[in-house]
Amino acid sequence: MDSPLDRFQQWWNEALRDTPLQQKNAVCVSTIDEMGFPSGRFVDLKSVNDSGFVFCTYIDSVKGKEILRNPKVAMTVWWDHVGYQVRVVGVAEPIDEAEADSYWTRRSRSAQLTTTAFEQSQLQASEEELDVKVKEASVQFDGAEIPRPSNWGGFIVKPLSVEFLSFRQSRLHLRELYKQEDKMWVKRLLQP
Repeated sequence: MDSPLDRFQQWWNEALRDTPLQQKNAVCVSTIDEMGFPSGRFVDLKSVNDSGFVFCTYIDSVKGKEILRNPKVAMTVWWDHVGYQVRVVGVAEPIDEAEADSYWTRRSRSAQLTTTAFEQSQLQASEEELDVKVKEASVQFDGAEIPRPSNWGGFIVKPLSVEFLSFRQSRLHLRELYKQEDKMWVKRLLQP
């Protein structure tokens, strides 16, 4: 049985070729809040490997806290320009420090400054505070390497199921569901 992770990588590569997308790696990650409600937001998918799907974030952000409280997550991708949708259900785990360091060093300096300057999802007094905080961080790290904040890392979503939908104008969409059963991937077709 072919791996849905390999299949995802093939579709991702295809979606990235000649793409009109501005946010090429955006995926929607949905978590469960403390009241039991779903909470979705787009994140930047960093990589896909045999273990799962990796994205980075502040560990103490709302999404990070929700994952640490309840690691069951869903991830959805819609690549309209190629007519593909992917839905993933799985369990998220923090990535290790070395992997977080590796992703940190690949970020642009402006992304590092922004991450260092703010505490994601916390209240702020005004819009002007955005510029002030970034300028303060720029001065603090002028000419110096920006260290990875201890509260910044990432998660890997280890899939339990992955559904691929190939959109068709006829509405006869091809839906292929891969589910983990006894540590093996089982593929089934779903009606449109």
